[in-house]
Amino acid sequence: MSILINKNSKIIVQGITGSEGSFHTQQMLNYGTNIVAGVTPGKGGQTVFEKIPVFDSVKDAKNETKANASIIFVPPKFAADAIIESAKQKINTIVCISEGIPVRDMIKAKQIVDDNNVNLIGPNCPGIITVDECKLGIMPGFIAKKGNIGVISKSGTLTYEAIDQLVKNNLGQTTALGIGGDPIIGTDMRKALQLFEDDDETKGIVLIGEIGGTMEIEAAKWAKDNATKPIVGFIAGQTAPPGRRMGHAGAIISGGDETAIAKMKIMKECGIHVCESPSNIGKKMKEVIEE
Repeated sequence: MSILINKNSKIIVQGITGSEGSFHTQQMLNYGTNIVAGVTPGKGGQTVFEKIPVFDSVKDAKNETKANASIIFVPPKFAADAIIESAKQKINTIVCISEGIPVRDMIKAKQIVDDNNVNLIGPNCPGIITVDECKLGIMPGFIAKKGNIGVISKSGTLTYEAIDQLVKNNLGQTTALGIGGDPIIGTDMRKALQLFEDDDETKGIVLIGEIGGTMEIEAAKWAKDNATKPIVGFIAGQTAPPGRRMGHAGAIISGGDETAIAKMKIMKECGIHVCESPSNIGKKMKEVIEE
């Protein structure tokens, strides 16, 4: 199985006629993703990639194609509105790649996502891939291998690194998702852990966090009481000085439990197998899953 998307998902690309949307649509099509429509206001009626119709709104696209997932490639100024548009149309899974969305805009978008009981991945993320079935985002699909490990990561590049380390240890993935590192995101670590916990084919989970915030702590405490599958964890930013943002907007230490050391300690106390380096993720997972 998988979480959130699979080979039967019907995908809308919001911003399909832009340069980024067009480029990554082609990559997703090459992977086998079932893209059924694009949305660009004012360009409805066009056809792109020889077969994909473009609509002026998500409402029109959904009515015509019965789409149930969307990916957003629009400028940050308009990205929150694009999320809201899909959420109001009950698009079940929404992936937002856009970086730099104002926090005030995301607070409003997140509330509407929650009110409509749909799933948002991102923003400012690499997306999600269910291996050999569907890719929504900018992940390089060729690095992944079908298997039984789920991957959750705040960092795009560390998502790729975790996948590579797993493959080098002959471990494949069910689904891998980069949840994004902004202060306000859709699917957090606790929710992603629960999705993998409920997936019968996922036998182990990789959880990659970073300094700043308390999401990793909340996920670890949930795992202690609820997870039955082995979890291998890593926290990025172990040498980051307090008060300095490191990469992501949310990666800044403002309290004692937000440091890498503090998070790693709590994760260990909650039964998570913590790695000191991302290069050990695959090896550690192989050890714990074979115990």
